[in-house]
Amino acid sequence: MKKNPLIPFAWTAVIGLILIIGVSFWALQQGGEESAEGHGEKQEQAEAAAPEEIYAQNCASCHGGDLGGQVGPALTAVGGKYSKDEILGIIKNGKGSGMPAGLIEGEQAEAVAKWLSEKK
Repeated sequence: MKKNPLIPFAWTAVIGLILIIGVSFWALQQGGEESAEGHGEKQEQAEAAAPEEIYAQNCASCHGGDLGGQVGPALTAVGGKYSKDEILGIIKNGKGSGMPAGLIEGEQAEAVAKWLSEKK
């Protein structure tokens, strides 16, 4: 009887597929652990971000990068007009029709309110 010449290639393909599937599952498991660790680090970085960076990302489009005002009012001397708690209230609840509520929340809002209250 003559042997089929395709059998060695079929076995190679089957072994290759098994290895690919095994390595894929291993990589998914490793990626999930790194993703969970990375998520915690990103959250800590976001919480530890400087008030200037938080302002630049969330407020500068209306109030200007230099606090000089654009669509929204200038904030260069806002600390002379409002206390930290009043500024925090405006950040959380909005003001009038132009300032939306809740653009910044939690510790980030507190940090920005403190930073802006020092602008006198």
